Amino acid sequence: MQAITAHNQISKIVSQAKAQGKTVGFVPTMGALHRGHASLIDYALKDCALIVVSIFVNPTQFNNVTDLEKYPRTIEKDLAFLSHYGSKVAVYNPSPEEIYGNNVSSKGYDFGHLETVMEGEHRPGHFDGVGTVLNILFRQVNPHKAYFGEKDFQQLTIVRKLVDIENLDLEIIGCPIHRQEDGLAMSSRNARLTEHQLEIAPFIYESLLYAKNNFDSLSARELKGYIESIYKEKDGLELEYFEIVNIKNLRTLSRKRKNQQYRAFLAVYAGEVRLIDNIALN
Repeated sequence: MQAITAHNQISKIVSQAKAQGKTVGFVPTMGALHRGHASLIDYALKDCALIVVSIFVNPTQFNNVTDLEKYPRTIEKDLAFLSHYGSKVAVYNPSPEEIYGNNVSSKGYDFGHLETVMEGEHRPGHFDGVGTVLNILFRQVNPHKAYFGEKDFQQLTIVRKLVDIENLDLEIIGCPIHRQEDGLAMSSRNARLTEHQLEIAPFIYESLLYAKNNFDSLSARELKGYIESIYKEKDGLELEYFEIVNIKNLRTLSRKRKNQQYRAFLAVYAGEVRLIDNIALN
């Protein structure tokens, strides 16, 4: 399997597939592929005859230069990982110049409250970078549908807003979080964890399960206080935030209301590696 590096070439492949009446799906990634990415592709193949998988480490969505430098880049392994899909998958691996030209910078978006909480609060400019690169990729690839994992649920919400802002003819589909047997959410960042960190990281999912199992009996304030307290006692893991929000607008839960859906979100540091996760509470 070879990667396509020019956007006019990937556009031609997609146009040919559409001319044959095929539905085209898109799975944007930053590489270091794992079973979580494969689950997105498998999900997309239920509806689509051709899946474009992009592999591009986007510099404009990193507010931490060190994090960008250390992000795993494994293009040869990624191509081998995807090879069993054969002609059902086309890989688009553009250079920064192919995406941004000579101006590697992000466009300023107004995502409203969606970008001011959780990841937006702790990673200034992150969602502008996400929105900018996805808008470019969506236009270059021009798929019918694009698939995103719910592990990045806030990003999924932002992407749906982006499609509205840019008036794109594109369906955004969220896919369930893919987890290891021990509950740890699959992430490219997991490759940076030490053996000991991999042993303790499942605590993240355990804490989310506690929140889910006790959501009906405890108030949001009580749950938040308890989760924050158990991380203070957990060696090797540092909680950056824990929030319970309404999934429609990502506003922090103050009082539970009927016929509303809520999710718990958190970000945790295992050493220098930052991990995020979330869970539906009701």
